[in-house]
Amino acid sequence: MAATLLFGAFLLLLLAGVPVAFALLGASLATLLYIGMPALVLVQQTVSGASAASLIAIPLFIFAGEIMLRGGISERLIALASSLVGHLRGGLGQVSVLSSLFFGGVSGSAIADVSAIGGAMIPQMVQRGFDRDFAVNVTMTAALVALLVPPSHNLILYSAAAGGGISIADLFAAGVIPALLMTATVMLTAWILARRRGYAVEAFPGFATVLRRFVAALPGLLLVALIFVGIRAGVFTAVESAAIAVCYALFVTAVLYRQVSRSDFVATMLHAARTTGMILFVIASAACFGWLLAYLQVPAAAVELLSGLDVGRHLLLLMMILILLALGTFMDLAPLIIICTPIFLPVAKAIGVDPVHFGVILILKGGIGLITPPLGSVLFVGTAIGKISIGEALRSIWPFYLASLAMLLLVAFVPELSLWLPRVLK
Repeated sequence: MAATLLFGAFLLLLLAGVPVAFALLGASLATLLYIGMPALVLVQQTVSGASAASLIAIPLFIFAGEIMLRGGISERLIALASSLVGHLRGGLGQVSVLSSLFFGGVSGSAIADVSAIGGAMIPQMVQRGFDRDFAVNVTMTAALVALLVPPSHNLILYSAAAGGGISIADLFAAGVIPALLMTATVMLTAWILARRRGYAVEAFPGFATVLRRFVAALPGLLLVALIFVGIRAGVFTAVESAAIAVCYALFVTAVLYRQVSRSDFVATMLHAARTTGMILFVIASAACFGWLLAYLQVPAAAVELLSGLDVGRHLLLLMMILILLALGTFMDLAPLIIICTPIFLPVAKAIGVDPVHFGVILILKGGIGLITPPLGSVLFVGTAIGKISIGEALRSIWPFYLASLAMLLLVAFVPELSLWLPRVLK
């Protein structure tokens, strides 16, 4: 009965339009009072949820991404992508996808990705004769790649939600190949749609231009290598790499590019602080909810229920994916990770799914939820930048949805796509 109250109160509050963090706190408080625990437990668990040392990496990576965003990195990455793939069918759409891959390695955030790349690319695509719905949809879907490439703070959050026993270095490595495959899939989908709609092809600028733009963008691209190689080689931890990323971003933007003024730096700090505050408040709010799940033995009950079904391993994994897809339609990615990891990770382990592999599945599935109504944050940001309604975007986004779902199923049922690189790099 207590578990029913916990989930029921949470769902009712969400349906009533209460923000996710407050819905988590309200449901937790109601359940604590129902089972006779003092309300002080809510405060204790909320504070402890935001005090994990590994979470320090999240605000630092957000800050580094904000510095890169305002310091000229995004323009140089877009220019490099344009010289590489701008000559393909639907050139600017392809540029948007490849730019998202590059910028994702700097920001690690789908919201930052769609804001930076979309703000630059969507107006350009519209001016060049691309339909607004195509420009918005390709940019929103491409932004999901940022969730998988280092330094994805969502992978760090998954490790923390799993109890800190999963290597962040392995998670970073596991996301690389799925991210590249997702990039190729979205580019192929964009090419097919561009050909059907008869979009123009850009001229190839020449290898000299490609080389020049690569050199200009190289300092930003090196940040990814610095973080990934440093953590993988054991030179520094995830938190230390985040601090180094901030210092490196300041050096590149303020010394090399000289594009960060004092006012820009203050605005960057304020924006990063707001973003960090929202994320950490959700994490803290979800901590008590997760503690109650464990106290009420919900994960153990889920393992017993799903393991007792007379179906195969693959069908059980598919069932979990469908449940997570449904949850992702009304829950943002951070609370989804924190709430669902303690429930579904034990089930995944019980049916033989590697925790690192499951993390990639969870993040990719959660990313699809970000472009799905009614609470898709990337969907809201992308349509606002493109100045179209959500309905207009949804009428033509289905090819990108299908491509994303196909990638999710491929990654889920071919574990080597996620586990090969971490195994090779050990």
